This record gives sequence, C-alpha cells and structure tokens, in this order.
Amino acid sequence: MATLFGKIVTREIPADIVYEDEHCLAFRDINPQAPTHVLLIPKQEIPQLADAAPADQLLLGHLLLAAGKVARQLGVADAFRLVVNNGAAAGQTVFHLHLHLLAGRPLHWPPG
Repeated sequence: MATLFGKIVTREIPADIVYEDEHCLAFRDINPQAPTHVLLIPKQEIPQLADAAPADQLLLGHLLLAAGKVARQLGVADAFRLVVNNGAAAGQTVFHLHLHLLAGRPLHWPPG
C-alpha cells in the first residue's frame, strides 16, 4: 500500500484511530472541517469510488455500517454527514477511497 492512508493501515504513519475492524479503519482528520471529522477507509486500497467493482459491494456496504458504529461511538449518531469525494476536481487529495464523517456543528445544504 503506497498511499498515505495505506501507510496508516500498515502503521507506518501514526494516526488517531477511533475504530478498526478486519475490513476498515477510522481515524481523526488532521485538518478537521467540523468538531467531529473522522475519515473511514477500507483496508483494501480502492483509489476512488468510481474504481469500485461489483466484487467490492459487500465492502462498500460494510463501510456504511461501520460509519454508523463510529457515529454512535463518538456520540454524534443523531446528526452527521458522510462525504465521498471522487476525483481531484471534486476535492479528493488522497487516492484511497475514504468517507468523511462530519458532525458537531450545523451542516448546511447545499454543501458546496
């Protein structure tokens, strides 16, 4: 795993990990955009959502269920937002699929 997030999975780079299971890892964002800002990543490296294959269906569903667990664990399950940026023009800077879990402040619509 060559990406920054891959190196977090293999513990080559430290992170403030808040959740881990056999398929994914969640850690606090180093540049938070909300009081609670956690990144949830699959341990399997998928560069971006558009690169996911039908074989990744269970993993993608697992990420959503894990996001709910993390939100409950952090006490924000009543109001949070999940964001997935796909591609550089959409704001993706690390090409390892990740979900942003944002909470702890009013989240307006449209998001941007």
